[in-house]
Amino acid sequence: MQTISIIGGTGELGGGLALRWAKAGLPVIIGSRDAVRAQLAADSLNQASGNTLAKGMDNYAAAEAGDIIVLTVKFSHHKTTLEELKPALNGKIVIDTTVPLVPPKVARVQLPAEGSAAVIAQQLLGEDIQVISAFQNVSASSLHSNAEPECDVLVTGAKPDARQIVIELANAAGFKAWHAGPLENSAAAEALTSLLIFMNKKYGSDHTGIRMTGISSD
Repeated sequence: MQTISIIGGTGELGGGLALRWAKAGLPVIIGSRDAVRAQLAADSLNQASGNTLAKGMDNYAAAEAGDIIVLTVKFSHHKTTLEELKPALNGKIVIDTTVPLVPPKVARVQLPAEGSAAVIAQQLLGEDIQVISAFQNVSASSLHSNAEPECDVLVTGAKPDARQIVIELANAAGFKAWHAGPLENSAAAEALTSLLIFMNKKYGSDHTGIRMTGISSD
């Protein structure tokens, strides 16, 4: 089985994904700037999942050890994190969950000049690393809940086979996921997050999501 390393894995999104994958029997590495904090999070995750599939490491060690890398950091740390980890990522799939939120107006779409955070990641990392964009529209509360998630995952990236790997990982985490086209289309998913934040506030929810209709996943 391929090992999934989650950079920023002590946060709500990264921790929620790690928990769901560990419960599904997939080995995960929790990455953090603080290796001790990462191991404490992994120990807690193992207790919650009922197995010992999680380990904790500093971010660089996690990037080196993982087969598939999941980036779950704030947009303000996005570029510097990628630059630091690039030597450890060659030949790997990097799942970028980053949303370009610009506080304090996080409920307003503010995409970067490059088009999206995922496009920035691909430009920084180069062609030998496959950046796939996914999980921007998944709420942390949905990930940590035992209930079936009420939202779908849009997966964008240059190569269909790499997208398919991420779709299968999303399925393992309990989500229905869809091929949503090239990496440039990640702009739509990233922008949609601000819309969902606005709707959460407006309607008093913490897990507003999206569903694809009119097509079959078979």
